[in-house]
Amino acid sequence: MKELILNNGPMYAPDGSCRFSLWAPDFKAVELKLCLPGKSSYIAMEEKDEKGYWRATPDKISPETTYMFRLNHDREIPDPASAYQPHGVHGASEVVCHDDFQWEDGSFSGIEIAEMIIYELHVGTFTPAGTFDAVICRLDDLSELGVNAIELMPVAQFPGSRNWGYDGVYPYGVQNSYGGPAGLKKLVNECHKKGIAVILDVVYNHLGPEGNYLWGLGNYFTNAYNTPWGDAINFDGPLSDEVRLFFMENALYWLDRYHIDALRLDAVDAIFDFGARPFLRNLSDMVDKYSKLRRKKHYLIAESDLNDSTIISPSALGGYGIDAQWSDDYHHCIHTLLTGEQSGYYIDFGKIGHLVKVLRDGFAYTGNYSRFRKRCHGNYADNRDKGQFIVFSQNHDQIGNRIMGDRLNALVSFEAVKLAAAAVILSPYIPMLFMGEEYGEEAPFQYFVSFSDIALINAVRNGRKRQFKGFHKNGSPADPQDEGTFLRSKLNWEKRAGGNHKILLEFYKTLIKMRKETPTISSINSVNMEVEGHEGKKIVAIKRWHNAQERGLLCIFNFNKDTVQSAISLAGTEVWEKFFDSADTLWGGSSCASSDVLTYNDAFTITGLSLSIYKRRG
Repeated sequence: MKELILNNGPMYAPDGSCRFSLWAPDFKAVELKLCLPGKSSYIAMEEKDEKGYWRATPDKISPETTYMFRLNHDREIPDPASAYQPHGVHGASEVVCHDDFQWEDGSFSGIEIAEMIIYELHVGTFTPAGTFDAVICRLDDLSELGVNAIELMPVAQFPGSRNWGYDGVYPYGVQNSYGGPAGLKKLVNECHKKGIAVILDVVYNHLGPEGNYLWGLGNYFTNAYNTPWGDAINFDGPLSDEVRLFFMENALYWLDRYHIDALRLDAVDAIFDFGARPFLRNLSDMVDKYSKLRRKKHYLIAESDLNDSTIISPSALGGYGIDAQWSDDYHHCIHTLLTGEQSGYYIDFGKIGHLVKVLRDGFAYTGNYSRFRKRCHGNYADNRDKGQFIVFSQNHDQIGNRIMGDRLNALVSFEAVKLAAAAVILSPYIPMLFMGEEYGEEAPFQYFVSFSDIALINAVRNGRKRQFKGFHKNGSPADPQDEGTFLRSKLNWEKRAGGNHKILLEFYKTLIKMRKETPTISSINSVNMEVEGHEGKKIVAIKRWHNAQERGLLCIFNFNKDTVQSAISLAGTEVWEKFFDSADTLWGGSSCASSDVLTYNDAFTITGLSLSIYKRRG
């Protein structure tokens, strides 16, 4: 198949030549510095073209050759489109021959997004070793759990050896401490051989501060808009065409060179572009064309807090054409119902009605007033497929951006943890787990960095303290720079072997198996579904069916700590028999008080903080 040609980064050819390219429109001279054994040589790059690219194509270049660029015969920088930084963000870049890797995933045709069971993980803390190879050693555990898609937090090269990944400064580079390009390819290859898709988290709204050599190189940034991380990336100002191309080609680079199946786009609400053809729409069009060329569907997943259905609406309808998005509203509904927290943005949630609305409409806020934002927020997404929403009760942000990085099981009871799991896995949306939640990991997931600049380190420390003022009145966050903060965040895999950890793991496995094997649950749509909520008693009932001939299921969630009695109109005139109860002693429950049979308008009993599933008799 024809090789994908990119404008940015080195292009290594089988004949040993390598084309080097740098977009630097404001410089008068650019040289390629080849760092050869015992000496360095400088090659004057061809005079920049009309778009501002400088290029040189020397021959007899071997893979692993390191190089830099010299600007105006003075300043030397690594390649901002480097594929590998073996010595960190300030060191020389290394040539990578992508053709050297022997892929064995030709029979893997991908996983449809509506069928995904997603597992988000951070490579550095997922295992004691914190490498791609170590992740491979745990793939069988994930397969046994029922996971068929892993989502990697960003792996683009960041400063030091520990970071969440959102301080990456080489969008094309693979983190050296994780195993570099070869390690990532090996992981993807092994995932595909086991039938697991790979989603990669990419950051197109900002770059980190340390090692960011795009600053001053071209018009990559603009002060026309501000983000929480400083100046925005220039997607719609002067000379923005090549900036847009840099990031759009980056998406294709991950799909093509690393066989990534989907990209999760970080915080698209911080991608500012008010042009007639917004960056996100262009990006989705380009990925769609690439998918058709490769005859395999690749997906784009957005993170956004805008509650704007435009993001996931087709281009033909004026949308951006993104395939799916994370649902923060779903998380906030479950979290507040179980914890009772009302600080920060949680003030907008906490009622059964919010969860019912998300289940019906996709968003809880669809133009109604938000007390947190002090304005009306969102629009309707009821015309979008439910397979375009990814739901979760935990993720890296919602845990890591707590002052202590505490997980849900540190805040609520074991019964509540099971209820949250069921609310996600049995939802009419795409479920996502955060690493370790399947067995109730007790280690926190805290924010950590390993910067080298003292002023930057202090700025990060102070910034974290300010961040928590709206959420927590007491206490201080863990020091992000302290290695202990990173080490505390590593998973303890041995815990899954006993006690409630083992029970919870089996609970997750059972629910995921039920989702996969039960068409009523696995079919994602809003047509064959009804939702009912009882605010005072904190009950939500979901009635689902696959087709007219199927008996259907009735799932009843009790977010009340107490056992309650109620009636469910969704039961209709049929008789419903219970076949699953999260309060059963099998699942570590102590009081399985829920009614075994449901009938129309008759009172039934349901145990506090539990889920009961009923199927229609006959």
